[in-house]
Amino acid sequence: SSAASDVYKRQYTDCLTTDIMEKNMTGKICGTGSWAPDRVWDNNDLAKMVETSDEWIRERTGVVQRHIAKEEEDTVTMAAQAALRAVEDAGMDVEEIDLILVATISPTEIMPCVACGVQERIGAENATCFDLNGACTGSLLALNTAQAYLAQGIYRNALVIGAEKLSGLTDWTDRGTCILFGDGAGAVVLRAEEGGRYAQVTHSIGKKGGALTLQSRNQICYENDPKAKETYIQMNGKEVFTFAVSKVPEAIKTLLYREKISYGDIRYYLLHQANERIIRSAARRLGEDISKFPMNMDRYGNTSSASLLILLDEVKKSGKLQKGDKLVLAGFGGGLTYGASLIEY
Repeated sequence: SSAASDVYKRQYTDCLTTDIMEKNMTGKICGTGSWAPDRVWDNNDLAKMVETSDEWIRERTGVVQRHIAKEEEDTVTMAAQAALRAVEDAGMDVEEIDLILVATISPTEIMPCVACGVQERIGAENATCFDLNGACTGSLLALNTAQAYLAQGIYRNALVIGAEKLSGLTDWTDRGTCILFGDGAGAVVLRAEEGGRYAQVTHSIGKKGGALTLQSRNQICYENDPKAKETYIQMNGKEVFTFAVSKVPEAIKTLLYREKISYGDIRYYLLHQANERIIRSAARRLGEDISKFPMNMDRYGNTSSASLLILLDEVKKSGKLQKGDKLVLAGFGGGLTYGASLIEY
């Protein structure tokens, strides 16, 4: 369309201006959105499938229910729904989006990527699109990536999405993992603006990657079984728990020390929603009140790459954020990877 062409030309020209690199550009949060399937399984539903109970699951994880996608609700479907809500919340036209990043470990297809599928669904024809696999740290890494592009003036409006259909990767006979995971998507629109603040600390521990694994069904097939045990999420729960309660507070402390910001200046700490005990432990180690750590894993379970952005959307929609509030977002998961980012709302 001519309108889309005009938007493209304006953005392209803007990105070529010589003074943009001299400005302190930061991706400001201007819209958020999330979406989860209507179908919900609570802990009592799982108790009919494996030897467990509602009390046991609540006590160890904080999870009460999780959303489970139907067969026709794939990762692209969920990501596109969250994306449309975020773009609408931002008050933008989809043609203004020039970068789409999707963090996911559960694409239906290897290619085309989920981000291109989202572009097609929502009509963001001017966007460059690609996926990022960072497991449960994925949306944090995608935010960092988008911020780098925006700071350099390469793009102006980025749509960052975390989307997962983990129900298709979960062994529903394994009581150690099936109680944890759910499906959903979250999205945020970032607009490059002068000023603001964004900083990040990230690390990876590849030698401990065996604690959380998932093998491709395209590469492994035992006795002609495309769903062999190794093609479901496998986790050493104790090792992952120990890693998370140690490294997440460490990353947050390093970030705030580096940025010369006190704990009292942080409005909220938004942590990957894997386990309530991990988040409570992080709060204690930081010496912060648990009220500064919003949680929603009771309603969604662990949605991996989607969890941080679903939580961000809920916090924004609660009306409790004010301009200038400082947020810390922290992720941890497969790789093993972990990190924390500071953003000024």
